[in-house]
Amino acid sequence: MLLNPETQRYEIKGVDVVQLTQEYGSPLFVYDSATIVKQYSKMIKSLRKVKKVKINYACKALTNISILRILKNLGAGLDAVSYQEIQMGLTAGFAAHDIIFTPNSVSIQELEAAMDLGVKINIDNIETLEYMGMNHPDMPLCIRINPHIMAGGHAKISVGHIDSKFGISIHQMPLVERLVKTLNIKIEGVHMHTGSDILDVDVFSHAATLLFNVARNFDDLKYLDFGSGFKVKYKEHDFETDMEEFGEMMSQRFNAFCEETGKDLTLAFEPGKFIVSESGFFLARTNVVKQTTSAVFAGIDSGFNHMIRPMFYGAHHDIMNLSNPNGKSKIYTVVGYICETDTFGWNRKINEIKEGDILCFKNAGAYCFSMSSNYNSRYRPAEILIHHGEAHLIRERECFEDLLRNQTDPKLEFQTEIL
Repeated sequence: MLLNPETQRYEIKGVDVVQLTQEYGSPLFVYDSATIVKQYSKMIKSLRKVKKVKINYACKALTNISILRILKNLGAGLDAVSYQEIQMGLTAGFAAHDIIFTPNSVSIQELEAAMDLGVKINIDNIETLEYMGMNHPDMPLCIRINPHIMAGGHAKISVGHIDSKFGISIHQMPLVERLVKTLNIKIEGVHMHTGSDILDVDVFSHAATLLFNVARNFDDLKYLDFGSGFKVKYKEHDFETDMEEFGEMMSQRFNAFCEETGKDLTLAFEPGKFIVSESGFFLARTNVVKQTTSAVFAGIDSGFNHMIRPMFYGAHHDIMNLSNPNGKSKIYTVVGYICETDTFGWNRKINEIKEGDILCFKNAGAYCFSMSSNYNSRYRPAEILIHHGEAHLIRERECFEDLLRNQTDPKLEFQTEIL
């Protein structure tokens, strides 16, 4: 998003952003397809020395069909964590063999249903692995390893530590190997994911050592999946994972492993946030500016029902006043209209805010709309995709009928007397 020096209006690829809220209302999610392409290309280029690479987009980050189609056309596969995400991927045009199902704590029925669709299956517990070996001996599987590495910028987004519910403990590999041999299970992939917002390339290197050691024990391997967790910038002077450094390290180590073992493997990753986070902008209108004895609150027409990350993870999203690009900076605490504590940012330096001003939250492409809800019976926002300089409505704003859509009204005679 850039400020046009002639009009003094913020634009994305020539599209006036504030004008979008006048046309489609607020709050509003806006995505820039060019940023998605840039991030995907950055990752592919960083691994250019590896013969076979597969990027499986972790679609839980943002599942809009239009976003999925962009990534499909770029050549990405899909990482899905639910049967419904698989259906979304198939609807978007992904081939079943390009979708890997990486569930956690799902029922056998859901697993069986996913298998019927023909997708790859990633197993993350011993019991399910044994069930699959007993009941589907010809089904090639991937196994998810918990490497017991505490990685990531926050405890809630570190999923590879010893107390995590995700994956099969690396210390249980002797049992896995025994089951594989006894039941003649075909293991085609080995997978791990340690967490999110990982800045240090050495964390990935350490994880690679563990995964390589596990991979040596399986003869039918076709791919190794190293998950994701790359850090993106959340602030103006923030740090991000150095993808060139990462790509050089991972390429060298992966190629050496393939040469040493004589295996012709695919190197796979499953980025979500890295691909779409920076493409997204969340726009909200200021309802009120409220001075109290301790703070100046800017209250907007949204809350954690639309963007829960700041409240749930303590995530930082830069906030800009698009309506006053040259205004004097003041200190505000930006809050929402939900009847809960829903603070987007404490004591933020923002250009002077007035009622009706449009505020913009950056890095709103990942885990924002996809984690939204109808709490307080509020509607979920519309979504706009800016593609080749044109704005496209890719999800309509909800209305009251949407809140009632799945409710039933049996016209019962309910007890109305006080007991």
